[in-house]
Amino acid sequence: MGKKALEGLRVLEMGQLIAGPFASRLLAEFGAEVIKVESPLTGDAIRSWRVVENGTSLWWYVQSRNKKSVTIDLRQAEGQDIIKKLVKEIDILIENFRPGTMEKWGLGYEELKKINPRLIMIRVSGYGQDGPYKDKPGFGSIGEAMGGLRYITGYPDRPPTRVGISIGDSLSALYSVIGALMAVYHRDVNGTGEGQVIDVALYESVFSLMESMVPEFDRAALIRERTGSTLPGITPSNTYMCSDGKYVVIGANGDAIFKRLMYAMGRDDIAEDPRFENNAKRSEHAEYLDGLIEGWTKSLPFLEVMEYLDKAKVPAGSIYSVEDIMNDPHYQARQMIQEVAVEGLGMLKMPGIVPKMSETPGGVEWAGPKLGQHTEDVLEEKLRLTEEQISDLKEKGII
Repeated sequence: MGKKALEGLRVLEMGQLIAGPFASRLLAEFGAEVIKVESPLTGDAIRSWRVVENGTSLWWYVQSRNKKSVTIDLRQAEGQDIIKKLVKEIDILIENFRPGTMEKWGLGYEELKKINPRLIMIRVSGYGQDGPYKDKPGFGSIGEAMGGLRYITGYPDRPPTRVGISIGDSLSALYSVIGALMAVYHRDVNGTGEGQVIDVALYESVFSLMESMVPEFDRAALIRERTGSTLPGITPSNTYMCSDGKYVVIGANGDAIFKRLMYAMGRDDIAEDPRFENNAKRSEHAEYLDGLIEGWTKSLPFLEVMEYLDKAKVPAGSIYSVEDIMNDPHYQARQMIQEVAVEGLGMLKMPGIVPKMSETPGGVEWAGPKLGQHTEDVLEEKLRLTEEQISDLKEKGII
């Protein structure tokens, strides 16, 4: 296998939990050298989140795969000096502390760019680095609420609900990676040689996905509300029960697809009815069409429904649990479930790599490391510290 896409890119990850570490994980999967900085005593809090085996969270092994763990006490001056020295050797720094924290430690961008003018600094926070809310503590859940996602998630007769994962953090991580790669292009390909700050706010990452909400409110005073499993103005697109109690998701909102669905259901009359010839007209009769479709799905078990829909080339599928995912032949064929060796656990299954690249594919080299596993290697290799200097830092509790 040849070089990976990001081989040679050097990243220093400062932060914990989800948004910043997920961003650096994506870079590490495609060959970037990621040095993760952790507290010498406790490490990243995600090491103890959710299911724990042998004292370490199973999530940790995925979130920190391909990374090097270095322990540095950032609250001590000597620890801050180590960061400044490492900054000379890196391309990208990722941090997700509350705004002002890095400046308090003497590690703000204005200070660091004096050391390395090419430095790209990703700053992930709840509300961004400026504005009236910048000093408020922010979590992904708050970003999801303020960004508009929670308001429209759930059923109209019940309180707003959440997506079952930390979607706000993960979206911010994706924008962080996009921003980082654009900044690298500007610096290296455009030849400016300039670093810059990438300011990612959790609420803005969520807000960016809110489709047509803003212009619709601006011009039509429309406030999109919770609508359960339907998608307003997109018809038909819903979840329907089958005779065996299983559910099928059908997306037949394209004009030609809708006709194919109706033919598959034996409703040629509906397929040819001009009242349903396009999405706008169908959306006027969304409740009627949903009832019609579910009347059909409830007459057949799930597998028979899928046979009809697959034959008619209508987009449809089951609602997968993780057990369904693990057993699915398509997931397996696409190498989306991989096994990685973990010391003390043996082989651990974890998600595969996204996206698939034909010439420079990503990969998993190792699972999340032990706390401080690479501290000495990094300090010796990057900073040329001697064994005596490293021992002195250990005795002082700096590393």
